[in-house]
Amino acid sequence: MKPKLRIPASLRRYFPILEWGAEYNKDTLTNDTVAAVIVTIMLIPQSLAYALLAGLPAQMGLYASILPLVAYAIFGTSRVLAVGPVAVVSLMTAAAIGNLGIEDPAQYAAAAMALAFLSGLFLLAMGLLRLGFLANFLSHPVIAGFITASGMIIATSQMKHILGVKAHGHNLYQLLVSLWEHLPETNWPTLIIGASATAFLFWVRKGLKPVLLARGVKPRLADILTKAGPVAAVIVTTLISAALRLDQAGVAIVGEIPSGVPPIGLPPFDLDLWTSLAGSAVLISIIGFVESISVAQTLAAKRRQRVDPDQELIALGASNIAAGVSGGYPVTGGFARSVVNFDAGAETPAAGAFTAIGILLAAMFLTPLLYFLPKATLAATIVVAVLTLVDFSILKRTWAYSKADFAAVAATILITLGFGVEAGVSAGVLISVLLYLYKTSRPHIAEVGRVPDTEHFRNVLRHRVETDPSILTIRVDESLYFANARFLEDYIYDRVVGNEGLRHVILMCPAVNEIDMSALESLEAINERLKSLGVKLHLSEVKGPVMDRLKRTHFLDELTGEVFLSQHQAMQALQGGGQDDETAGGGEDAARPRAAE
Repeated sequence: MKPKLRIPASLRRYFPILEWGAEYNKDTLTNDTVAAVIVTIMLIPQSLAYALLAGLPAQMGLYASILPLVAYAIFGTSRVLAVGPVAVVSLMTAAAIGNLGIEDPAQYAAAAMALAFLSGLFLLAMGLLRLGFLANFLSHPVIAGFITASGMIIATSQMKHILGVKAHGHNLYQLLVSLWEHLPETNWPTLIIGASATAFLFWVRKGLKPVLLARGVKPRLADILTKAGPVAAVIVTTLISAALRLDQAGVAIVGEIPSGVPPIGLPPFDLDLWTSLAGSAVLISIIGFVESISVAQTLAAKRRQRVDPDQELIALGASNIAAGVSGGYPVTGGFARSVVNFDAGAETPAAGAFTAIGILLAAMFLTPLLYFLPKATLAATIVVAVLTLVDFSILKRTWAYSKADFAAVAATILITLGFGVEAGVSAGVLISVLLYLYKTSRPHIAEVGRVPDTEHFRNVLRHRVETDPSILTIRVDESLYFANARFLEDYIYDRVVGNEGLRHVILMCPAVNEIDMSALESLEAINERLKSLGVKLHLSEVKGPVMDRLKRTHFLDELTGEVFLSQHQAMQALQGGGQDDETAGGGEDAARPRAAE
């Protein structure tokens, strides 16, 4: 028997293809191929449409769906994530390059390639530095609000193609005003095509599959035919446009799309251009990564698989660099495509590589057939796709659950709608961080007492508990750091002042995972202030790592009270008026003598 080749762990970490590739077999190949066919059918019209949304030539959408998919197949850890152009990133690309005032289409395309390359470098650097945790600073409600507002802007921006008018604007107000001003210029053949395509695609999304199943079509084939709805719209409207020469009636068509493989080469290195795009590249990278990792983790959980956020940064970085050197623009993992890939039975990232082959064949042989494709059809494809992203129920849910989260979501939606996507995503990042700081700066603090006949301690406002007027126990449900240390000081002082019978304050710390230097100084100040009032400060249930750090300071030497293993032991010792050596003085270390009894 031939021994299996042992691959070093470091190589497997950076090249996940070595791990799943070693187990690849014929059945996996079949499943990946079927999934690739379905995703390819879906991705061809989407790629063209999203390039239109980004203000780029149609072929760049195809180019962004070839090499980036291969790069992700090599470096990605998700078995089903489908990488490529997506609506929000396409809109952000249009906004980023639109701010530069570039008129020449060739320079505009070059700027898009540079933006993808810059985004790739940023993502790659974050991955190598293992900064995937930074995505946690963007709250999901804020992201949902941003995507909802972006979906509205995207859908509105495509109305100019469906109406056949010229309109412009970077926010919802500007777009609506511009559309209203140009409404009398509506091209009726364009409107008929756009409205018909939109209605057809909405019906296909919800109504086609039940009809096919009712007629005896097998579920897998019904799925494929449903996903092929946009392709059918493209074929039919292209044939009608060509037969009736609707371009002569003012219907905007895609026109000539160059055939062939993507052009390989570095994007132009222009320091002024790169400097101007750097901020947008960072924002696109953050939003793209958050969207991608959310989808990847959700789908991986359904199969009990694991996704590595840091390696995903590397994979998305490589994908965007690949887009930048092959005539594409920024890409990320798409929600709808990934779900289709998952449902179609994809088992490995090889499905993405097979999809890239399908898109490459389309770019080489099918593009001449798309000359008469109406732009209104592509706009209809975008509108139907992005309206599924609009979810105003997030406002209702956050209002019911957390008014602070509601305020953050509402602010993100309003800022995005009123000032554009870049302002919206910047506000989303800032609001997420401020929301975190606000919540942790006012930690939940509970005064606790003992539940009768138990060793459990609970909030005095929520449970019937036993308390001692000479002992105040405060439980802090948050790590202590610079933003909330003063809040704790003020709380304790307000509670202690005027309470003549108080002799002990116990700071119960089961939820305190860290105490930074500012918080340590606050604890020292609390200890000194209580000492001057004749009150001792004690700690209980201090976690081992926190205790280790406290032992490296003078705080424990100056502490007027003791450190107890548990709150129950603290109450026993202080109510008894003495100090049991076995129940005090060592945080988690005190567990050893107690366990030996």
